[in-house]
Amino acid sequence: MGDISTYNGSAILAMTGKNCVAIISDKRFGVQYQTISMDFDKIYSVTPKLFYGLGGLVTDMQTFSSKLKFRTNLYEIKNGRTMEPAVLTKCISSMLYEKRFGPFFVQPVIAGLDKDNKPFIASMDSIGACTFPDDFVVGGTAEENLFGMSESLWRPDMEADDLKHVCTQCFLAGINRDALSGWGAVLYLITPDGVIREDIEGRMD
Repeated sequence: MGDISTYNGSAILAMTGKNCVAIISDKRFGVQYQTISMDFDKIYSVTPKLFYGLGGLVTDMQTFSSKLKFRTNLYEIKNGRTMEPAVLTKCISSMLYEKRFGPFFVQPVIAGLDKDNKPFIASMDSIGACTFPDDFVVGGTAEENLFGMSESLWRPDMEADDLKHVCTQCFLAGINRDALSGWGAVLYLITPDGVIREDIEGRMD
């Protein structure tokens, strides 16, 4: 069976622009090379300006997202405010590190705008070790392909329309070279004015 974190397949990409950020994931839910569903959502909303995606083992993704929803709701009740991106990242990292001896097989990617509408992206491994780049983060079984395309096409201070176009093209090129992810994608473009959700058509073979 190999690496259990690649059992179901996944691909996630988050990319920054000028006062905007985009996060995109594939829709495939499979068991190794067998495709079961083509509308499986791997991106979750915390606030209107803050999203996170999960790659990895689907059962762990569902369990982890459920536990995280409980923690974010509890935070809002106790503090009277919603989570900022940096706080969510620390919360996720802490949850993963708590289970480091029997980890969740998930690979989180966080994307959002902070209170000053500054783009924020982060990713981490299955025990919560974080990275905070300024350009893009990737996750899932297609991450090596996504790295190459994103390094080639990303440029600083892209406007929202340019960011959406670049992010989509990088993602489609990446998943076309990975048999465990794909079958279309869903993109969230987060701007100070709101969130745009767009379904992206991809190869279906």
